[in-house]
Formats: sequence, C-alpha cells, structure tokens
Amino acid sequence: MVSSYSRSTSGHFSRSTSGHYSRRCGTLGSPRASILIPRNSWIPRSFSSFVVFCVLASLFSAMVCGFLYFLPNLGRHYGLSEELMGSTYQCDLFNGSWVLDDSYPLYNSSECPFAEQGFNCLANGRTDRDYQNWRWKPLHCDLPPFDVHGVLEWLRGKRVVFVGDSMSRTQWESMICMLMAGVEDKKTVYEVNGNKITKQIRFLGVRFSSFNFTVEFFRSVFLVQQGRPPRHAPKRVQSVLKLDLMDDINRRWIDSDVLVFNSGQWWTPGKLFGVGCYFQANSSLKLGMPISTAFRTAMDTWASWVETVVNTSRAHVFFRTFEPSHWGSPDRSFCNVTQYPMYETNGNDYNVFSNIISEVVENMTVPVTLLDVTYMGALRSDAHVGKWSDAPSALDCSHWCLPGVPDAWNELLFSHILMKHS
Repeated sequence: MVSSYSRSTSGHFSRSTSGHYSRRCGTLGSPRASILIPRNSWIPRSFSSFVVFCVLASLFSAMVCGFLYFLPNLGRHYGLSEELMGSTYQCDLFNGSWVLDDSYPLYNSSECPFAEQGFNCLANGRTDRDYQNWRWKPLHCDLPPFDVHGVLEWLRGKRVVFVGDSMSRTQWESMICMLMAGVEDKKTVYEVNGNKITKQIRFLGVRFSSFNFTVEFFRSVFLVQQGRPPRHAPKRVQSVLKLDLMDDINRRWIDSDVLVFNSGQWWTPGKLFGVGCYFQANSSLKLGMPISTAFRTAMDTWASWVETVVNTSRAHVFFRTFEPSHWGSPDRSFCNVTQYPMYETNGNDYNVFSNIISEVVENMTVPVTLLDVTYMGALRSDAHVGKWSDAPSALDCSHWCLPGVPDAWNELLFSHILMKHS
C-alpha cells in the first residue's frame, strides 16, 4: 500500500539521516582517528581528554556539514525537487497554510470554454478577486511551480480519468483550464462528442489533439451500482445501492494512466432515504444500516475492484478525501462566504468519510495515493460559489469558484506524478 500523501505517511517525502550519521560515526573509533599520548607525557590526563574530544567533535562537524552539502545535490541528481525536500526534509503536503501569491491564478475562467458558468464567480458578479490569488504552502516545504509545458509533455499519448460527483467534475474542469493555458491553438482542445458541460451527463471527455491525450469525467456519485429494489420490498424503498457491486460503467475507467476518484457529497439522509434509496448487499436489503457503515462497505468494494482489475503498474490511482463546506446554518439557508481564508478550521477538518477513505486506502495491497484535501479546504471559507453562480437565488457553500481551491488539488496530483517519474 502506498498512501503517499496522507498525514500518517508524510515520511514518504522525508529523508531520514540517522542511517547516514550512524554509519559515519562508526569510523571515529578506528586507529586512523585515534590520538596517541606518550605514557610519561607531562600533559595532564584531563587536558589530553579535552584534546581528543575537540578533534572528534571537529571531525564529526566536518562530516555533518559534508552530508548536508551533498544530500541536496543527491536529491537533485535523483529528481527530488528542492522545494519538496525543504530545509528539514519533513514535508507534510496536506498540512500547511494558504499564502498570497501574485503569480496566481493559473488561468482565466472566462477564457476557458470548459469552466462551467456556475463556477465562474467573477463573471457572475463577484467583485473581490483575492480568493484567486492564494497558493497552498505545505508545512516545511514548497510545491514546485506548476510547469504546464512539462505536464503537457508528460501527458502526451495518455488518458486521465476522473470518477465521482460534481466535486470531481470541478477538479476535471480545473485541470483542463490549467492545461489549456499552455496550448497555443485552443481549437485543438475539444469535447470528444461535442457535448456541453451539464450537471447530469454521465460522460464528458476533452481531447488535447496536439498532444494526443484525453481528460475524461464519469459521473458516478456513489461509485457502486444503483438499481431497482428487490421484490416484496417495503413501499418506501424506491431504489437501492448495491454496496457489493461497482457502478455498471466501471469497465470504461480501467484503461487509463491517471485515475482519480471521489465520493461523499451524496451520502446524506436527504439524498438517500429522502428519495427512497436504501442499501443492499449480497441481494439482501439493509434497511437499518447506518450511512457511515454503508459508505465503508462501498469503499471496501471499490478497493477490491482496484486491487483485482486496475493495472496499478501503469495507472496512477488517487482517491481525494471529502471537501468541507461552509454553510452558516444547519438548514443551508445562509452561506458564510468570507473575504479571506480562515486561520483555524473550527473543527471543519474532521469528516467521517475522509477518515474511512484514509483507513481503506491505508490497508490496500496495491499503490494508491490519498489526496487528503479536507484540512486545506476547511480553511477556505472565502472560495465557495456562494451567491455568485449562474442561479443566484440558490446559495452554494459547497462548490468552489474557478480558478480556486481545485487548482491546488491538481498541483498536488501533478507534483506527485512528476516527482515519481523524474
């Protein structure tokens, strides 16, 4: 199991030096490093000991300095970004802060035909622009600047697939806009079926013909299969989630080079029980099953599917954790969009779905990368759509403006991929 980016495994990017130090220190006791004192010397024993100590300390200091000098060069030689290594080599990608950066945003939504109108907050009347200028700064390191031309070259001939709900579609749109900024002829980028972006369409695919790759989105809000209820089910059961079966379009996801999943936004009482949707496993109705238990069962089904069906030696598989919202009231009648990011999460960084996803990924037998974006999103109360959507009467404190937070998710994703292949 590779959970490259989770807090519990942030050591993936740390560089332990203890082995190097102990190996070097082992040489200090050799005859070459010893100091010989004549038996009848007039030098006091204590002074002799002091001299020995000073010499050993000097040798040790010299070796430490040499180690610290050569390690960054070794890191660069083996493709380790100086930004990612940081000064202490304890980079925690998903714990950090947002910092203002005048080089952001990375694109203009109004110039990107694949940025959904509902997420283009500036075009929908938002007047403050600062929410576009924040860059994610991990703890003890920096992400390397987004190299759009390098990413386009790496993607040549490949297939990127997003699977999930509308949050996945937002990240898909963000990635396309980020990549289009590096394409000279924008007409070479097009939706493969000529479709417009809509909320209900199950498939969207954008082809970058100059580079021969596609970035695709499959709408699968639960990841598992939805179907009709079994015979003799109670009248309140209008449909079921078959927790032990993957969505019936899952075979269309397999042949990919980058595979990004998310789920969680639809696992609520209103979107399940409120519309008569209940759980089923092994052909048996589970009317009393809690949502969190059902979600874990579905995630276990997804994990087994990845382990048995996906060629993880080819595909980079990611699962993105739950994205926090910032509603100002329990009934979602008030949307608390601020002008600047928050300094504290106020408990909004805890989410049961994120915890379940993390635990499932941690126990997988194949390499899967956790994009743990819950904490970083909890700080961004300023970046939601709010009242600046294409339907201003419907407040939205769940989805994000573009450009915005989803761009940072893609920066993290590409940083991982390019570092792995450098």
